[in-house]
Amino acid sequence: MRNYKLTGLTALLLTLASVSWSADYAKGKQAYDSADYETARTEWQALADEGSADAQFGMGLLYANGFGVALNDDEALKWYRLAADQGHAEAQCNLGVMHANGWGVPMNDAEAFKWYRLAAEQGVTPAQISIAKMYESGFGVELDKVQAHMWFDIAAELGDMNATDKRDGIARSMSGEQIAEADRLSITWMESHHSVLAKD
Repeated sequence: MRNYKLTGLTALLLTLASVSWSADYAKGKQAYDSADYETARTEWQALADEGSADAQFGMGLLYANGFGVALNDDEALKWYRLAADQGHAEAQCNLGVMHANGWGVPMNDAEAFKWYRLAAEQGVTPAQISIAKMYESGFGVELDKVQAHMWFDIAAELGDMNATDKRDGIARSMSGEQIAEADRLSITWMESHHSVLAKD
């Protein structure tokens, strides 16, 4: 079983489905939350086949973790990709995780960064932390302490309890000018992402 950190955004995304899918999706969500994974799969399968991004994400969770089905990275990737291609932020983040760890695909930091970035722009704090760490270390992207500081700061603003310490830690190795630039970028991002901030 794999452990994914589910954020408030995940709960919101799993709760909100389109009106035409809401009844069956809600049953699947309730079953998933109660660890009744067979019922969740039964409720979500048809919805996922019809194109519900939330149900596709749910199917990805089931296969990625072996909940009610055999653990199957290929199936998890398929469902996450379908949801991610529709803009589902948590599915995008989980595709990043799979590429970063080589689960079902060759390990690929650049591909992981691409998916994390899409999710981070939608306010998924684990994705923001992941790209901050990638900028900090230079994995999958050119080393950039200013960008790392910026993303740690944004994650802190969105409620990640550890992001402040991570931001402050990298700041100790930055110049005053770099910190000022990171702060400016963070403020600009937050001003342009009011809808993301309003979800919290």
